[in-house]
Amino acid sequence: MAWSAFAVAPVDAEETARVESSAKGSPGDLALYTRISERVAAGEDYYAAALAEQRANNYPVSPFFTVRLPTLAWLHKSIGMNGVRLLEALLLLGCVSGLVVRLPQSLGLAERAGAATMMALGGAAVAVPQAGVIHEVLAGLLLTLAFVLYREDRWWPSLLSAGLALAVRELALPFVLLWLAFALVQRRWREVAAVAALLAIFIIGLYLHYLAVEAQRLPGDPVSQGWDAMAGLALPLMAISRLTALLVLPVIVAGPLAILPLVGWMGLGGRMGLFASLWFAGMFTAIALFARPENFYWVQLVLPTYFAGIALAPRALGEISGNLLRGREMHP
Repeated sequence: MAWSAFAVAPVDAEETARVESSAKGSPGDLALYTRISERVAAGEDYYAAALAEQRANNYPVSPFFTVRLPTLAWLHKSIGMNGVRLLEALLLLGCVSGLVVRLPQSLGLAERAGAATMMALGGAAVAVPQAGVIHEVLAGLLLTLAFVLYREDRWWPSLLSAGLALAVRELALPFVLLWLAFALVQRRWREVAAVAALLAIFIIGLYLHYLAVEAQRLPGDPVSQGWDAMAGLALPLMAISRLTALLVLPVIVAGPLAILPLVGWMGLGGRMGLFASLWFAGMFTAIALFARPENFYWVQLVLPTYFAGIALAPRALGEISGNLLRGREMHP
């Protein structure tokens, strides 16, 4: 936490400067996705519209996954941009309600209410007018719903929600792979088969997406600069401080506080705490290694779940302190 107080601020300042500089040129990702959705709503083929817009604004179309999956644009066509925002708000409400039920009964009322409140604040992006065109916001809410709905005796609603998240954003894949690993370790073979079937369907869908992009691509189309920025762990911490209620605090305070939810989830223990901790640590590591600074919004894929852990942190820190004191008494 002491390190983050100094490490996050330069990354935050760099991203602010980049946004201010790019605002004079490219209209930005959200404007791009809005125009694509508008063209699809007007009757155009998604892939023709997406590649034409990305090409016209010098956005890469190679490799194929630089073109987003069509699910969100098709959803815009069906229920409109405001309809998607309403859906996200309802999903957030469902996530908060599900968390209250899912948390261990051993937690006190204050902790459960605090976790629910922090989850709501972690979903603050839903209130942003452009939330309806941010793929990661919808996918993150669906992953959160999958997380809070999971029960060993009734896991199919969770699987359905995780599958919908994959359909919106392929970066939901680590969550599903971690689920598969847990099911394998616990030898829950029916669950293993179901998750494996979901992954097979996803691979088929991704291959069809690849074919559709390739059919529209032209020689000389822009190519991505790659994802090997090695930006470090300050990047996901900066993202948490920007995309949650921590935004109202100075970066030197928000950066350290962005670590507390991970401490809280680690302290929870059980399958729920272990799964959450590995999910968050894995995503943060991936963002630190592969994301460019402008990709900081990838962290939305662990929101609003991650932020709920801040209410669990006092218990975890108290247990650490208690264990340390007992250790000193036993070994003076």
